[in-house]
Amino acid sequence: MIDAHAHFEFYKKDAPKVIEECRRELRAVVDSMTEYRKAHVWKSWELLKPHFGFIFPTLGYHPNEARRGNWEKVGKVEAFIRGHSEEIVATGEIGLDYHYAENERQRENQRAIFRHFLELALELDLPVVIHAREAEREAFELVQRAGVNAYFHSYAGSVELAKEIAENGHVIGINTGIVFIPEVRAVAEKIGLENLLVETDSPYMSPVKGQRNTPCNVRIAVEWIAKLQGLEPEDVGRETEKNAVEFFGLEVEG
Repeated sequence: MIDAHAHFEFYKKDAPKVIEECRRELRAVVDSMTEYRKAHVWKSWELLKPHFGFIFPTLGYHPNEARRGNWEKVGKVEAFIRGHSEEIVATGEIGLDYHYAENERQRENQRAIFRHFLELALELDLPVVIHAREAEREAFELVQRAGVNAYFHSYAGSVELAKEIAENGHVIGINTGIVFIPEVRAVAEKIGLENLLVETDSPYMSPVKGQRNTPCNVRIAVEWIAKLQGLEPEDVGRETEKNAVEFFGLEVEG
């Protein structure tokens, strides 16, 4: 199995231990290193670089940071992405999050910075990892205008939009929140396996209340999809792994 979206950097000093635990159960993890407050992409890179080969990195600029409209910081992150464009498998996570954007100015900051990084991804010929919360339709429309190939991670929007996303050749992430989020279950039931990836968004979205999530829990998302679609977990794991390899262009060991 492959966890298509996690954040090992947020485990800080525990990161090496968690990574080694996951190596025993998973073939790979895609880690979306995204600029957000004190989580600087260059610090995350240095922490996780020794584990590349099992970890496949993406680099982005989180919409909850983008709402601040700090273009000086945008420039620094863009320069870092350009400097590592041959080593990353996607640009992201980037996107729109209207849950925390307090006013229209913050939302416009998010839109402008999102468009900026979509254009960068197109220039670098990279797919994108999309974070869209309470703004799924708008994020999809911006992706379509940019003409990039997108992974809508931790998707919790409508089934109708999910079908449209899939019909346009993009992929959708089903995370371990499937245990407690009805919208995630609805999408997992109705969208074909060929358009799905599985993820944990670790250390968030824990399927067990009170426990820190880890990429090893991606099997829970696999098991739920299998149950909802009447499939064998082994088949779901195999197909979603193939989808991740193809979307990100992963060279997985073993």
